[in-house]
Amino acid sequence: MARSIESVAVLGGGTMGSGIAGACAQAGCKVLLLDVTHEAAQKALDRIVNGRPPAVDDPVAADRIETGAFDDLAKIAGYDWICEAVIEDLDTKRALFEKLEPLRSEGSVVSTNTSGIPLHAITEGMPQRLRHDVTVTHFFNPVKVMKLMELVPGADTTPDVVDAFAEFCGKRLGKGVVHAKDTVNFIGNRIGCFWMLSGLHKARAALESGLSMEMVDAVMGAPVGLPSTGLYGLIDLIGLDVMEFVARNLEANLPEGDGGRAYLTLPPAEQDMLARGQLGRKSGGGFYKLTKLEDGSRSKETFDLMTGEWRPAQDAVPDHGDIRSLFDADDAQGRFAWALMGGTLAYAAALVPEISGDIVNVDRAMRWGFAWKQGPFELLDALDPAAVITRLEQNHRPVPNMLAILRDAGAESFYRDEGKEFLGTDGRYHPVPAA
Repeated sequence: MARSIESVAVLGGGTMGSGIAGACAQAGCKVLLLDVTHEAAQKALDRIVNGRPPAVDDPVAADRIETGAFDDLAKIAGYDWICEAVIEDLDTKRALFEKLEPLRSEGSVVSTNTSGIPLHAITEGMPQRLRHDVTVTHFFNPVKVMKLMELVPGADTTPDVVDAFAEFCGKRLGKGVVHAKDTVNFIGNRIGCFWMLSGLHKARAALESGLSMEMVDAVMGAPVGLPSTGLYGLIDLIGLDVMEFVARNLEANLPEGDGGRAYLTLPPAEQDMLARGQLGRKSGGGFYKLTKLEDGSRSKETFDLMTGEWRPAQDAVPDHGDIRSLFDADDAQGRFAWALMGGTLAYAAALVPEISGDIVNVDRAMRWGFAWKQGPFELLDALDPAAVITRLEQNHRPVPNMLAILRDAGAESFYRDEGKEFLGTDGRYHPVPAA
């Protein structure tokens, strides 16, 4: 049967829950927002209306949101979409699913907004009706701003449920819907967290070779096409405590033999920072900190990992203007770029079709969720896949799955015809689906 979504019950009024509730209200939906207490739900509504920026632009949209406590869970009856957005804890999510399942209406659809817990772990042993009607809808924060939404069905999810979420989130909410498989951290966070965690280790060698932390970030910026925050700046935004949490989740869920298992422990200097609460922007400083001066200007300082001391931040301009010249350079900048980005691109190429049925969803996830100018396979095309394969073989490293498929198919690139066709896992080219 065809499903439609006109009303949404959001369970959990934290950052993600309030963002989803605001987006749905802005799209004209009737919204029920439940939290632990009535007071907590009202505070979430206040953030939706008065946050910086607010989650809704239209004051009328806020009138579409009714608040309540989890004691009012029976109110979800009659709502088309029940969206669970509580804390990232498996037992908490499972307990809430057990409570909501008998209360929801027949024909409603259900989702969990988890950033990395596999759906099958949440729904194991749950009633068949729930397993047919449930997906992951992983929005990126802040919901109002970020384009990416990863849609992840379970083994028993029916196609009409997937279609309903893709239609609503894509057209009504204006999100870029990426279809992912039910694996740990899905697509964006699987590759993005590998890049960050491996980056902390790879960057240490770069620092020891003479690069500054500012240069590490600058090299990852304009030449590669990643955001100007680079590595250290991005982790300052996220927080070292979050990175540690992510590492523990990966440790528990990554398959044996996965390349990411080599980077699940923070380097010693970062462990010391974590222990003393030097987490990032949320703690007033991490790798960098800004200090407001008496004249109203700000000074930027860098916590130098080589000395363990704060110093004035330095300007850094890479010697290479694009990724191909950077990768070809036999200097500290080029060696660091190959170590980190070469490893990340190889990791991404090894994960298809494990995490996604095609390369298009992988590239979109990294562009829409992490603001990369080009996704991993678009970057491989910019570098020339044959050259990457040769370099991997010269370094006695295995050729990952999608690069092997490209080689064996006699193809020269992952995309052709000005990006209108992509190379599939069958070694043939297919039309790129509309975004």
